[in-house]
Formats: sequence, C-alpha cells, structure tokens
Amino acid sequence: MGRRRPARRRNPGPAPLPAPRRVEVGPDGYDYEVRPVAAARAVKLYRCPGCDHEIRPNIAHLVVWPAQSSGDSEDRRHWHTPCWTHRATRGPTRRWS
Repeated sequence: MGRRRPARRRNPGPAPLPAPRRVEVGPDGYDYEVRPVAAARAVKLYRCPGCDHEIRPNIAHLVVWPAQSSGDSEDRRHWHTPCWTHRATRGPTRRWS
C-alpha cells in the first residue's frame, strides 16, 4: 500500500469582523437596534408586534430592541421584515411591555 500524504492545513485567516450596529427609529419615535435572523437560524415561533401574526420557524425576520437597553430577551421583539419596513404606516398592534 502507498503512503498517505499528510492533510494540508488551511489558514483560517483573520477572524470576521462583528456586524456593524444597525440602529433605526421605531414606530414610537425611539431608537432601536435591529439584527436580521436568517431562516436557518430561526428555530422558534414568535409573534410579530407589527401585524400580530406568527413568525414560524425557518422564516427570516428581524430582532429589534431598544438601543439604550442591553438586548435582554425581555426587551427583544421579533418582527416580520416587511412589517418593520412599513412600521411608519402601521404601529405596533401589541404593547411592547
């Protein structure tokens, strides 16, 4: 039998930079930090405060929380992307508290 060649080690390169902070004005006029959630990472069921409909698993959406808060789970809200985009013409249907 022939000899196996040693596996080549790949240089992983520099670590990726963190995503820039995305802050937008919410429907109530306050600043909110916004982060997209890819469909592959969306594993739970949420309710969108913009339309009061469910955001099912495997649906890409946005996570939004007040810019002044630490982003704890109590402060975060999951929005459908179109609902957040049209937030100026449609206010939250549920209380944020």
